[in-house]
Parts: sequence; C-alpha cells; structure tokens
Amino acid sequence: MNWKNWLNQWEMDSLKINLKFLEMEFIPKTADRDAAWELYVEMITRVTTQTLLPREGDEAAALKSIHSLFGLTRNTIKKYGRECIEFTKIAVVILNQIVRPFTSKWHGILLEGSLESEETKKQFRQELAPVQKDLRTYARMLSDIAGVEDLTKLEANR
Repeated sequence: MNWKNWLNQWEMDSLKINLKFLEMEFIPKTADRDAAWELYVEMITRVTTQTLLPREGDEAAALKSIHSLFGLTRNTIKKYGRECIEFTKIAVVILNQIVRPFTSKWHGILLEGSLESEETKKQFRQELAPVQKDLRTYARMLSDIAGVEDLTKLEANR
C-alpha cells in the first residue's frame, strides 16, 4: 500500500503532502509500531481525543494538553530514532498542519489573558472540536500502525 491509499482510507486526504511522497510505499517497521503505540496511549488518555463538555474542564488546560503533543512526539521520535521514519512522516505532518495552527492562535490569546471571557471560551471549544475530530482520526491511524485494537470509540458519547 502506498501513502496516498493509506491516508485516503482514513479520510486524511486534505493534508498537504508532496505528490512524490504519496506514491511511496507505506511499510511500518517495529520501531514505527512501537512509536505509534507510545503516542497512541498518550493521545487516547488526553483531551486531544476526549470530548470537552460545556461546564467541564478548563480551556487553558485543554490547550496545554493539545500543545503537549509536540514534546511527546519529539521525545518519541528521538527515543525510536531513524528506524521509526514512517511514524515520523505522518507525525510531523499532523503536528504542523493540524496542531500548530490551533495552538499558535490560542497560545497568543491565552498570553493576552483573553481566554477568560465566556465568549472566548465558547469560541475556543467550537474551534477545538474539529481539531479533536482530526486527532481522533490520527489516534486511530496510530492504532493501525501499532497493530492494536482501536479504543477511541470504547466509551459512549457523553
């Protein structure tokens, strides 16, 4: 299977990826599977994939959790090294195209102290929802790479 077909199966074909890369074969190695498992566990236990219901949770904490994906991913890539290149390819794209735009915008708003108003909190949660949807898909992709059962739909929608 090539990258294009693999991404299409996850409906992640909107990611901007070099066409030559998309035609390359997608063959995860043991290090890719181990790295995917490690990040998968982190993601399914954080607000990155868990619904943030009204009057529950904290917007600043949610932003911090989403932002933590950068450090977690970097550490995972460093831990598994050059052998987890397939994992790294998709992880970098997800960070740069899905996570970074969201965290960049909202980090500035947080620093200004503007994340305290009810209207801004509401807007944050509205913009968080599609990011979480993409990150749930990413988590399912990681479970596929890791070769484990997907647990993202284990709990009933609240």
